[in-house]
Amino acid sequence: MTFAEAQRPRSEERRISPVFWVLLAVLGTSAWAVWSGFGENARFGVFLLVVSGWVVSLCLHEYAHARTALHGGDLTVGAKGYLTLNPFKYANTLLSVILPVVFVILGGIGLPGGAVFIERHRISGRWKHSLISAAGPLVNLALAVALLAPIGAGLLDSAPPAFTVALSFLALLQITATVLNLIPVPGFDGYGIIEPWLSLRARRAVEPFAPFGMLAVFALLWQTPVGDWFWRLAYQVMELLDVPPAYAALGYQAFRFWEG
Repeated sequence: MTFAEAQRPRSEERRISPVFWVLLAVLGTSAWAVWSGFGENARFGVFLLVVSGWVVSLCLHEYAHARTALHGGDLTVGAKGYLTLNPFKYANTLLSVILPVVFVILGGIGLPGGAVFIERHRISGRWKHSLISAAGPLVNLALAVALLAPIGAGLLDSAPPAFTVALSFLALLQITATVLNLIPVPGFDGYGIIEPWLSLRARRAVEPFAPFGMLAVFALLWQTPVGDWFWRLAYQVMELLDVPPAYAALGYQAFRFWEG
């Protein structure tokens, strides 16, 4: 057996975690409850559907980073548990799962999670590094299209309205996560995409500001007209797939079941 073969993820390192199966079970059960109108509080079903769907998408986002890194040359991702789709295996559960869920509850925005730790020195080639960073946002974009396309095509016209607006809001979260992640600022995948192409001098110049990149972006979103442009872009993506942005707004209202 060669050293590379010994480093490849074993079957147990690639086996889907029971935690992820539980998330899928919650997602499926809540989707059924919203569709059938089961329970006294249908809006709580919308809440569970969106939160579980959002956490599942976060797992898939991070898995895409890890899987692409594996094929790029980082054979350590399996031992770290990144291929099991278990959110508790991420380098920082607070940033990757808990904080994104809190942002959804407080502001209806898909905060990009942060973090599978990729050993970049094991990977050669700038294109590989860029693709690893791009893999996560591409998953969010694919999920947004998968959620919106049936609605825009009229396939869910006979579905319960609560189900349709819940999917629309979940899709909006995927869109906002995609847009945010592609911003070329340290802390976001967009910077990871362009960083391999920057000179060493440019990277060193940016490095002192890296811890504040995410804070600066969110300050701009909430305190300046940049926020209006951001939401306008997100809604335009929905309209491209023939889904009225009002659906997502209604989904967000239903999601906030505690408001009566």
